[in-house]
Amino acid sequence: MYGTSTTVKTAGEKYIESKRNVLSPSTIRGYVASMRQIPDTFLNKSIYDITALDVQAEINRLAQKCAPKTVRNHHGFISAVLSVFYPALKLSTTLPQKIKNEPYIPSDEDIRKILEYSRGTEYEIPIILACYGLRRSEICALTLEDIDGDIVSVNKAKVLSDTKEWVTKTTKTTASTREVIIPQEVAEKICTQGYIFKGHPGKITEFLHTAQIKLNIPLFSLHKLRHYFASKMSALGVPEADIMRAGGWETDYVMKSVYRHAMEDKNKAAQREAAQRLGSALFS
Repeated sequence: MYGTSTTVKTAGEKYIESKRNVLSPSTIRGYVASMRQIPDTFLNKSIYDITALDVQAEINRLAQKCAPKTVRNHHGFISAVLSVFYPALKLSTTLPQKIKNEPYIPSDEDIRKILEYSRGTEYEIPIILACYGLRRSEICALTLEDIDGDIVSVNKAKVLSDTKEWVTKTTKTTASTREVIIPQEVAEKICTQGYIFKGHPGKITEFLHTAQIKLNIPLFSLHKLRHYFASKMSALGVPEADIMRAGGWETDYVMKSVYRHAMEDKNKAAQREAAQRLGSALFS
């Protein structure tokens, strides 16, 4: 039991420290960021003086200047701390409505131009691997030992810690640890080069954005190449479970929300074909 003088700040710091070795560095970094956003008037209160109305007021304050996703993450941290240090407090916070995200899916032409632009550079391999569903953090953590023939073993990730240092850790989830098959020519290119990528992870993003500007194509992050991967796999008729496995997604929630466009396009194509067949039967 903690003393009645335990402040929200003390409780938050203790909570973060207790999770430091079991949660991902990016999650810890998010918690630290949330602590910085909480005003002193809230942080300096005894945790046992906090009410559900105080939490709602803090969420209302943040909602005026931050995106709904940021506000929800912020509330997730506060509620997690309270559940450990003040479990008797029951929250019923009203959160801002989620904004429907319409992710841009790069076209075949976008990808062709970018791959041509990157050919022969140190960024060619990372971009190709991203087109096969690998995350930037996974690509930057790969070594030659992870390449066996045409199989890439994804078993670690390079991420930014809360102290702003790049560290190599286990993959994002157990599902993220996987084997990805790539074309033999790509595997041979990696072996000939002698490495996957040696530079700063942010340099890949900088190169990609430079290429997009010069090639006059829409700006999108390297992560959007996972959208492209899911879209192409779906168009090729690959079962959803196999796409999830190859991309390292733990549940179909992500596939059906973030990558729903690929599925919708496929469904529309099937509906269009069925409508045309019906029209032929009705009007011929």
